Amino acid sequence: MADPWQQCMDYAVTLARKAGEVVREALKEEISIMVKSSPADLVTVTDQKVEKMIISSIKEKYPSHSFIGEESVAAGEGSTLTDNPTWIIDPIDGTTNFVHRFPFVAVSIGFVVNKKIEFGVVYSCVEDKMYTGRKGKGAFCNGQKLRVSGQEDITKSLLVTEMGSNREPETLKIVLSNMERLLSIPVHGIRAVGTAAVNMCLVATGGADAYYEMGIHCWDMAGAGIIITEAGGVLLDVSGGPFDLMSRRIIAASSRAIGERIAKELQIIPLQRDDATN
Repeated sequence: MADPWQQCMDYAVTLARKAGEVVREALKEEISIMVKSSPADLVTVTDQKVEKMIISSIKEKYPSHSFIGEESVAAGEGSTLTDNPTWIIDPIDGTTNFVHRFPFVAVSIGFVVNKKIEFGVVYSCVEDKMYTGRKGKGAFCNGQKLRVSGQEDITKSLLVTEMGSNREPETLKIVLSNMERLLSIPVHGIRAVGTAAVNMCLVATGGADAYYEMGIHCWDMAGAGIIITEAGGVLLDVSGGPFDLMSRRIIAASSRAIGERIAKELQIIPLQRDDATN
């Protein structure tokens, strides 16, 4: 039987490219910034414009599908995941980078059916890198097959994470103490590129050995999650248990051994789930 979702994936790649052009053009203009949940949680007119373009294009083509988009959720729409084919969209992952013209900005599109990720597309716009992953079909960057490092020794690993946009003293304390605990294992180093999707794609390329974070959202993880697993990596919960897309927390690692070793060190930040009804 022909792959029913291949057409959707091809369309997602086309849309991500188109969105990337909008982002690159916007980088040449004056960027107007708005603040969301904290002074470090930013949104721009471009985020909203790109999301609107992607969602309206898909709605026209696939009217029966569902959507979860970062900016629509910010505007009050729900983010409940059903079994219906669902597009999970982050129009600009790395908005703070975008605002500062720090060159890691991605468009992320994940496609989930029966609550399982079928494919993911992450387009790193400034670098012009198109990352794709399709269930059972492998992961690629600009057509080149991706493979995780397979590193199993935490003391030889390079990790990626983010500080997050939450500036509450208690949360900051946990974020920094988690980094300190990992650094003193010791690991080779910790990097932060400023976008969850690109951080995860770097693990898929073998450039980093694991990524962990708490406080992100399903739209940060849905596109890149399948790219990691198709490149031979694993997704875990920060507790070391099974990964849950709506939990707002993740360890994405090149091997289960490294993922579980990271989980041992992490103090968990309590978070409201993406699908929690207020």
